[in-house]
Amino acid sequence: MVKKSVEKILKGVVTGDLDSVKEEIKVTLKRTIGLMGVVVISLSAMLPGIFVTPTFAAEIMGAGIWLAFLLAASVVLPGALSKSELSSAMPSSGGSYVFLERTYGPLVGTISGLGLWASFLLKSAFALIGFSAYFVAVTTFFDFEISMYTLSLSALVLITIINILGVSKIKAIQTPIVIATVGLLLVICIASLFSENFDPSVPFNDAFNTDIWTLAETSAFVFVAYAGVTKVAAIGGEVKNPERNLPAGIMLSLLIATVLYSAIAFLMMASIPGEWWIVDGKVVEDPIYVFAKSVVNTEFGVFAAILSVLTMISMALAGIMASSRFLFAMARDNLLPQPLENVNSKFETPHIPILITGVAMGLAIVFVDLKDVVKLASGFKIMIFIMINSCVIVLRQTSEKHDWDPAYRSPFYPYIQLWGIIAGVILIILMGTKAYIGGSVAIIVGLVTYYLYGRKHYMHSSNNTPIKTFREQFQNPSIVEHNRRLAAFHAADFGGKNHLNVNEFQNALKSLGFKFTSDESRSIFHKGDSNEDGVIDIDEFIDAFEGLEEE
Repeated sequence: MVKKSVEKILKGVVTGDLDSVKEEIKVTLKRTIGLMGVVVISLSAMLPGIFVTPTFAAEIMGAGIWLAFLLAASVVLPGALSKSELSSAMPSSGGSYVFLERTYGPLVGTISGLGLWASFLLKSAFALIGFSAYFVAVTTFFDFEISMYTLSLSALVLITIINILGVSKIKAIQTPIVIATVGLLLVICIASLFSENFDPSVPFNDAFNTDIWTLAETSAFVFVAYAGVTKVAAIGGEVKNPERNLPAGIMLSLLIATVLYSAIAFLMMASIPGEWWIVDGKVVEDPIYVFAKSVVNTEFGVFAAILSVLTMISMALAGIMASSRFLFAMARDNLLPQPLENVNSKFETPHIPILITGVAMGLAIVFVDLKDVVKLASGFKIMIFIMINSCVIVLRQTSEKHDWDPAYRSPFYPYIQLWGIIAGVILIILMGTKAYIGGSVAIIVGLVTYYLYGRKHYMHSSNNTPIKTFREQFQNPSIVEHNRRLAAFHAADFGGKNHLNVNEFQNALKSLGFKFTSDESRSIFHKGDSNEDGVIDIDEFIDAFEGLEEE
């Protein structure tokens, strides 16, 4: 069954029959996620970022970090808009991998797919590592001990099993956690306004007394807190009415997260006096616990710590789900071995990719430092956001030849995409060595995988990818324009007569974007009809345009 499904999908790609591809994907993975589910999954992938990043950001910038969260959101926004457009047209499991592979070809697809898989699982491991500080607060309060490694790895085993059971189980767990987390954060924010230490001038002044490079560096660091906003696109094959629900859910969750992050960062720094984020020379890793304890009391702080643990486990839950779909999608395209595309007959989930992702996360938990995880994951995610923005530009510019007609179109094109690309490049530069390492490793592993396996098994539909067409437009625009005119001629030539009458000629002009009046187009037709036989053949058609260019 799986093999037949893959064959149908590949056939649809080869023939350009995208509707058949979409329908086949619908059969492969069950569509169970609505708009609320999209918002919940996106928020669950993002919200844990606020539980760890503020203090590490404050170490760089001080109390003005709320501005860095706003700037980071402005860099994420173009990618979110671009991915919304892409996902509305290609709502399949694999998300960014699918978009990049279809635009740039299998080599870039392999690099991006494996890099995305690694960055998503690292971000999920970050959540399971990050909750340890919160759990210490809980164990200290209730006076018991447990190994953090044991706890993290046990949580990993549990969420791996839940992922195999299916997205409906994930949704049922995440929804109450997300609602409770948002409620908790709002309560803490409101309580902070009544704190005796509340001084809004501290974060405000610090923000605008910081130099631009420090602000940018901090924004690059907190970028990871938003990176999960488009994670839900990786399971587009399981979303109901994806053309509407994916763009709406992505943008709504980004808005909620931006408001929450900026407000929390501002109020946290306004309510707690001094440089509290550094204790005994070390960065505090449980800022929400400290915040809640400071503005309410210790008991409420412990409650916040417990919910923080659950929230970060929820993030890891969404992370395994999203990252495993990259392996699934790559195997579906024959860039990875076939067993990775097998869907469990009972639970309808890609169980082998889920298990592999779980094992890789376990290794990250044991061997990788928390701060390094943040930088490694952020570095490659920024690179992907840059590429996603470029995808929209390439597909828009080659829309006629590659039938690009998404249900949702990003506003402010191309300026918003150009901002995302430029800002992303600046952030990567500012992140330094760890970002370069993360990107370089992903590129090397992707290259090796493609040349050892993918190139031998990938079923090439065509070498004529959108990026090839895009390059041709700049390298040799005359050839592209000539091909457009040929296509317009044959499209207007009803019956395949190899000539056009005056009405067909006028239709061809309109299809090419010319705005001539009826009389003007008839005049051009008669000038082009050199033998005066009342019709224009292909040579006369091309000559007519040369005459227009000379005029």
